[in-house]
Amino acid sequence: MSVLLARGLSLGYNLDHAGAAAAFRDAVAAGPSSVAAHRLTAAAAWIAILFEQGAITIEDYLGQARSDAARPAPNRGLAATFRRHIDRARTLAEQQLRERPQDADAHYQAGAVYGLMASYTATVEGRVTGSLGPARRAYREQERALELDPDRGDAGLIAGTYRYTVASLSFPTRLMARLAGFGSGRERGIALVEGAARYDSDTQPSARFMLVLLYNRERRYDDALRLIAELRRTYPRNRLLWLEAGSTLLRAGRPAGAVVALEHGLVALRQDTRPRAGGEESRWRLAYGTALAATGRAPEADRELSAAIAAASRAWVRGRAQLQIGQLRARAGDRAAARTAFTAAVRLCTDDDDQECVDAARAAIRRARR
Repeated sequence: MSVLLARGLSLGYNLDHAGAAAAFRDAVAAGPSSVAAHRLTAAAAWIAILFEQGAITIEDYLGQARSDAARPAPNRGLAATFRRHIDRARTLAEQQLRERPQDADAHYQAGAVYGLMASYTATVEGRVTGSLGPARRAYREQERALELDPDRGDAGLIAGTYRYTVASLSFPTRLMARLAGFGSGRERGIALVEGAARYDSDTQPSARFMLVLLYNRERRYDDALRLIAELRRTYPRNRLLWLEAGSTLLRAGRPAGAVVALEHGLVALRQDTRPRAGGEESRWRLAYGTALAATGRAPEADRELSAAIAAASRAWVRGRAQLQIGQLRARAGDRAAARTAFTAAVRLCTDDDDQECVDAARAAIRRARR
């Protein structure tokens, strides 16, 4: 069964969602009482839903788009698969806890199940408040696993992620989270996730992708790029890792490198006949257009950004493209066109709660009035 689980993980992170689902179904058939088999089957359905909805890069988790923003309803078959297998995984995990209350693995498996439930509730259902109960249970179980077995590195993914997240909240919200039972600490949180990324388990790939997010949040761009390169070697069919690299290079202020990475990715995209994520084309065009604009290739940037607006399914993507177009117009001396684009950016980014974009567009409008 472990071979089937490893195969499913490899296929999933290489964007072969159908193959991953098949491998996990085979794992369930081989081990119907395995919590991990049911949990990973549910996780594969969750990832496939996010892929269809277009939540495909860490930008979706850096604050650009609120989790309760309108999204397409999830595929009914995938949602049913998630619910069926997560319910079975929870039942099995609770049974293991009753039978082996001092077993670190039993606590780990329960924590992993409840963590997945929390993630699904927040990202697919858009109910952040509704995710707090399972999130609290997930954190408690993983902390207990670490108490029972301090070398249990995979338990550090959820424990560390929640600690980091709580530490990033405002003081009143952080205090409420601490009273609710969550720990805090940015450095400790990152260290726990790093430990999970080194630990050989079915959680390792998720921990490595989570570290890309955390390193970007911390502006540790070289660390993020190193990890993205390692992930590309491990999952060579995951074209989105080129998009991730290009976006990280843009945040790092290295647009020339971003152009190179994104052009590699665009070649991979054109050659890849597999299904694309929801709104994927617009994400590539936005990133590429932004990189081209930053390197002074205005006509090409204008073309890519206009195409991003036409292809986008999310308001924040259109808003960020309008922000870039406004900057192009401003550099060309067309203040009226720049203000029009910046105003559109404010409206669109407000619709998706992309405050960073809103602030940048408003500052640009003020500059254009001078």
